[in-house]
Amino acid sequence: MTNVYRLLVINPGSTSTKIAIFDNEKLVLEETLRHSTEELSPYESMYDQFEFRKNIILKTLSDKEINITKLSAVVGRGGLLKPISGGTYSVDEKMIEDLKVGVLGEHASNLGGIIAGEIATGLNIPSYIVDPVVVDEMQDVARISGMPELERKSIFHALNQKAVARRASDELKKSYEELNFIVAHLGGGVSVGAHKKGKVIDVNNALDGDGPFSPERSGGLPSGDLAKMCYSGKYTLDDIKKKIKGKGGLVAYLCTNDAREVTKMIDNGDKKAELVYKAMAYQVSKEIGACAAVLKGQVDGIILTGGIAYDDNFISWIKESVEFISKVFVYPGEDEMIALAQGGLRVLRGEEKAKQYTD
Repeated sequence: MTNVYRLLVINPGSTSTKIAIFDNEKLVLEETLRHSTEELSPYESMYDQFEFRKNIILKTLSDKEINITKLSAVVGRGGLLKPISGGTYSVDEKMIEDLKVGVLGEHASNLGGIIAGEIATGLNIPSYIVDPVVVDEMQDVARISGMPELERKSIFHALNQKAVARRASDELKKSYEELNFIVAHLGGGVSVGAHKKGKVIDVNNALDGDGPFSPERSGGLPSGDLAKMCYSGKYTLDDIKKKIKGKGGLVAYLCTNDAREVTKMIDNGDKKAELVYKAMAYQVSKEIGACAAVLKGQVDGIILTGGIAYDDNFISWIKESVEFISKVFVYPGEDEMIALAQGGLRVLRGEEKAKQYTD
C-alpha cells in the first residue's frame, strides 16, 4: 500500500502568499492570500512580515477545516541564500538566520523557509525548501566572463527548470540524472540552462543583465556602448539599473511587459512589434544553440516553459531554429506549488536524501 503524505506548501510573493495542501501529488486545497499595501506598510523589513503572514496562513487553514496535526511536512519557497547546489534542503537554524538577514538581499521568498520552519517545529515534523533561485552548479569554465572583476553568476528559475526537466525525463522513461537537457524558461525574465546529468552546468543570469532580453529585462548588451551611456551624464545609476531590469526588453521597445498585448499588436499589423518579438525568440534560440555547444551536441531534449510558452507563434519561431538539435518539449506555465511538493515528496519517499545548508 502506498503511503499518503500530506504537505503544506508555502510560496510568498511581494503582495500575496500562495499556499497549498497536497496528499502526495493530489491537490487538496490552493489559496492565494492577498496582502494590501495598507496591511504591509507597518513592516519596515521583509522579515518583520513573518508573524503577520504566518498567522494568516494558520487562520486560513483553520477556516478551511484543515487539521495541521495531520501534516507530514511543510515545504517553503527557497529565498536568496548563499549559492547552493540543486535539491531539497532541510530548514535549519543557519538557513533561517541567512534568510532573516537577507544574506543576498531581501525578497518575499525569503519568508518561505522561515514560515515553513516555524510551523513545522511546532508540529514536530520536517520542513524543507526546494531549488531556490540561487542554485549554483555551474562548471568553473562557465564563470569566467573576460573581466576578472566580474564573475558570471548563476541566478535563474531553478525550481521550474528542474521540475520540467524531471517531467521530460519521465516521458523519456529515464532519470533526470541520466539525461542532458536545454531548458528555456520564458517569463518576465528569460533563463536558458544547460542541464548535464542532473546539474545545471551553465545558465545566464536571468535577473541582472545576461542572456536573451525578456518582457522587462534588457539581457546582454553591447558593453562598450553601455559604458558610454553610463558616463554620458544623462542617467543616474538607478536609471541604468532600471533600464537593465524592469524597464528593459519589450517594455523599452513596445511599452508593455505583457506578451499577450504584443501578440495583439502584431495581429493588428504592427510591424515593429513583430520585429521586436521575433528578435526575442531569435535571442532565445541563439542561447539554446550556445547551450548545445556546452553539452557538446549531446542533447536529449530542449524544453520550453514559462508563461510565454503558451504563445504558439513564439514557440514556433524558436522551434524553426532549434529542432535540428533535439526533440522539443513544451510545458507552458510555471507550476511552482506542485514542484515544491514534489521536492518534499522525493525526500519523504526516500528517493532523495535531504541536503543540509552550509556556509
